[in-house]
Amino acid sequence: MAQAMKIAIVDDEQDMRQSISQWLALSGYDTETFSSAEDALKVLGPDYPGIVISDIKMPGMDGIQLLKKLMGADSTLPVIMITGHGDVPMAVEAMRVGAFDFLEKPFNPDRMSELAKRASNARRLTLDNRALRRELSGGTQIMNKLIGASPVMERLREDILDLGQADGHVLIDGETGTGKTLVAHALHAVGSRAGKKFVLVSCAALEEDVLSKRLFGPMMPEDTQLPAIEEARGGTLVLEDVEALSDTLQARLLSVMNDQGTPAETRIVAISNLQEAGKTSEDVLRPDLFYRLAALRITMPPLRQRGEDILTLFTRLSEQFAEEYGCDAPQVSAQEAAQLLQAPWPGNVRQLINIAERAVLQSRRGSGTIASLLMSDHEEMQPVMTTEGKPLKEYVEAFERMLIDNTMRRHKGSIASVMEELCLPRRTLNEKMAKYGLQRSDYL
Repeated sequence: MAQAMKIAIVDDEQDMRQSISQWLALSGYDTETFSSAEDALKVLGPDYPGIVISDIKMPGMDGIQLLKKLMGADSTLPVIMITGHGDVPMAVEAMRVGAFDFLEKPFNPDRMSELAKRASNARRLTLDNRALRRELSGGTQIMNKLIGASPVMERLREDILDLGQADGHVLIDGETGTGKTLVAHALHAVGSRAGKKFVLVSCAALEEDVLSKRLFGPMMPEDTQLPAIEEARGGTLVLEDVEALSDTLQARLLSVMNDQGTPAETRIVAISNLQEAGKTSEDVLRPDLFYRLAALRITMPPLRQRGEDILTLFTRLSEQFAEEYGCDAPQVSAQEAAQLLQAPWPGNVRQLINIAERAVLQSRRGSGTIASLLMSDHEEMQPVMTTEGKPLKEYVEAFERMLIDNTMRRHKGSIASVMEELCLPRRTLNEKMAKYGLQRSDYL
């Protein structure tokens, strides 16, 4: 049985608070009352497990001011406002700010119960969705591989969770080495098809006749493998380098997609990895196929747009390679951190993985620098830096965050050890960790 939703009742008049509370308690709600907006704000947070009913006219902070603060903290929190008789402008303002609905005094208790029921159902759905998203984003190994706190990575994870729950076909595009195949795995892992087949076919790796048989059949009698479109039935079929499909195979793929019902029996995730400058998947795919695939679309962010994620990734990768090779991870200086942040990264994450491994190997030998590795990758680029400059403050903050993160990781969350190594007082360390979103519990 679902737990009763809470209802916070905010009104400066004691009789009104009590009468509303008693009526809603009889309807099965768990009520709590507050005599002022200030008191209510001490309890009402972004994940408040219920709804709010508040009077508009109150001494001190009024209902509209309370509503604005609540909407700022959680715009999905249903707030029902109580207005005076004939106070239409107040009601209009409340709805504009984001109120769920309003009640006009004197109001019918049954009308209040009906509004409370609607608002509670909406709130329960919101909280259930949030819980599901947290479980998905934190509970799958694949999602945990999508490291980074930059806005573009936050948005990418949100897109994966949204599209993972949908049933339509998906197009993933972006520069080489950005992790498109990893995202295809993540879409499958967080969706309703997670327990079903995941089949990946590289369209660029096979000759057309072999690719045609692999995708659609007929297979030879000695073949033990089903055609991919059959093998993936009910699950996900990933087509890497979809732009390599000939016009004939594009037409066959479109025919198969048109024959499927809605929602699609087999979900197609197409990965476009165009290498030609100035070309897009829209340029090389049939328009009808392109628009069927691109109805749901994810464009991968290039590494150069991910800011200090570059340093976070480099640290994690170098630690992994150091463990693999049985040596210490190289310590990154402020100058090297700036060079990593400035590099253009045409090979994106794939290039960063290569640089991190080579950095560990040369550190083990006691020679070489990160700058030399970057330059050896792109000897024609002088100097190695992006066309987009950054304020000095951003470089300093990125290096500072990396330094604290690395030190916390090395000392397994020991605040005293980190304070001693970095010569920081406790308060300063706490402030910087809060500023950079670092939590001690992550290192224990």
